[in-house]
Amino acid sequence: MNLNPKETILITGATGLVGSEIINQLDCSRYHIIGMARNIPENAPKGIKWVSCDILDVVALEEALKGVTQVYHCAGFVSFDPKLKDQVLKINIEGTANLVNCCIKNGVKKLLHVSSVAAIGEAKGAKRTIDEKVEWHEKGASDYGKSKYLGEIEVWRGLCEGLDAVIINPSIIIGAGDWNRGSTAMFKSVYDRFPWYTEGIHGFVDVKDVAQAAVLLMNSPISGERFIVNGANISYKMLFDLMAAGFNVPEPKKKVTPLMAEFVWRLKYLKSKLTGKSSILNKSTARTALIICEYDSSKLKNALPEFHYTSIENTISRTCKALQKKYGL
Repeated sequence: MNLNPKETILITGATGLVGSEIINQLDCSRYHIIGMARNIPENAPKGIKWVSCDILDVVALEEALKGVTQVYHCAGFVSFDPKLKDQVLKINIEGTANLVNCCIKNGVKKLLHVSSVAAIGEAKGAKRTIDEKVEWHEKGASDYGKSKYLGEIEVWRGLCEGLDAVIINPSIIIGAGDWNRGSTAMFKSVYDRFPWYTEGIHGFVDVKDVAQAAVLLMNSPISGERFIVNGANISYKMLFDLMAAGFNVPEPKKKVTPLMAEFVWRLKYLKSKLTGKSSILNKSTARTALIICEYDSSKLKNALPEFHYTSIENTISRTCKALQKKYGL
């Protein structure tokens, strides 16, 4: 891949699942990389410049973007917890607006915005497969989905004001992140012998594939487009079975019915209110786990014919091994 060695690239959310993988895939010896995060860990990768900055701090953000030519916007707050609604909306909408404004002010050449399939509408009627053309509706959408959709609106505004930008909409991202939060928490549930499963279907994608697609799109002439990034549409039952095999633990055996899901998420909600601890199971996640959402990523394949997805089996197997090493299992 021919990259200009004079390019200065900034990654927001650089310590997160997607941001850290993009850094792994960029050649630090060929151009200048700035990793931006609110809190920089002691074990942060060497060879790049690290900047501690809150995306809501406009002054610090403007300073961080001086001389930057490309920006990967991976920072965001992923939560379906109703108690965290205000934080989700503020970071994902206002934070993105701040970044877009600073990119325009500092003459950034191109912005790659990491959104989510949560910002894409649901298929209606006989149409079961969701693509980039499906119309988004606020009714029934999660607060997180609203925040990502409105964050995209800020990027489209930036395009109208002269900023080159491209958006990716990954499905549920699989990678060896913090297994106490986000999508990686599913691995912990399976490892802890969580016995329940649903037959709902959703899209899943390897974090390495998300990062590769982001880098390829950034260094292409493509602008003003959004792309679903989805490796496979599979049932949660199949997903959990693959995780169980990867950890060598029993597969979930108890099927969750819609009525049972409504009862369980309410029970978990009451428990979280009493303990003060958030649960990955709530009204939104419980209902999402029961529905069929199949995503069509053919637009990305047509735009990037050299791009290929990792099989979901290999993704799960590799992630299980990485988590076992990470947590000394």
